[in-house]
Amino acid sequence: PFPEIIELNVGGQVYITRHPTLVSVPGSLLWEMFTQKNVRSLARDSKGRFFVDRDGFLFRYILDYMRDQQLVLPDHFPERSRLQREAEYFMLPELVKMLAPKLSKQNSLGDDPCQSDPEELSPNADATRNLSSASFLTIGYRGSYTLGRDSQTDAKFRRVARIMVCGKTSLAKEVFGDTLNESRDPDRPPERYTSRYYLKFTFLEQAFDKLADAGFHMVACNSTGTCAFAHDQTDDRIWTSYTEYVFYR
Repeated sequence: PFPEIIELNVGGQVYITRHPTLVSVPGSLLWEMFTQKNVRSLARDSKGRFFVDRDGFLFRYILDYMRDQQLVLPDHFPERSRLQREAEYFMLPELVKMLAPKLSKQNSLGDDPCQSDPEELSPNADATRNLSSASFLTIGYRGSYTLGRDSQTDAKFRRVARIMVCGKTSLAKEVFGDTLNESRDPDRPPERYTSRYYLKFTFLEQAFDKLADAGFHMVACNSTGTCAFAHDQTDDRIWTSYTEYVFYR
């Protein structure tokens, strides 16, 4: 009674897949739903799509697993435990096993096909040592540009005035060396942290190169912005923003 192509509404997210994919794992909840003969018993939304009241974002990983019984998660995936709960709901025991953290006899991480982030693992000595040796540096800058009344005109950008550095003093000196301006915090001990250093150059790419050469990888970034009118008589607006990049080694 089911068509070859099926539309699903999972928690407000729409998915389109083939019927054989949904019944690829016998005994699963989706297999039970889409092998029954009474189609009318299944819930539908206002557009006739089959409705499942679960996390629409995490269902993408459930559907990926249904396609080939393999699981690939992005780096630094923060919702592993929630995805394990979804796998239990959809009655996928093999997927639940993949998501469960595994420990070897030496109380360290075993050959888990899909590793968790360190903070989600059971506490042990090895994980504690790994976290204690982790290194973070954050660089940030303020920027602004003016946008005129005509949205088709080019925005007038101002150059980056100063690139600020936040992190452990010894680590900042190791990465940036003589290009680090310490005049704002000259007496900071090497083992302490500071957010007052800045770089003597104003090219973000140059800072990225130095961090990459030192073995760092960008793991997060964020930006905030405010808008103000430049002139009372015109619609010209000045946008001011502050952006930070977090690097990890």
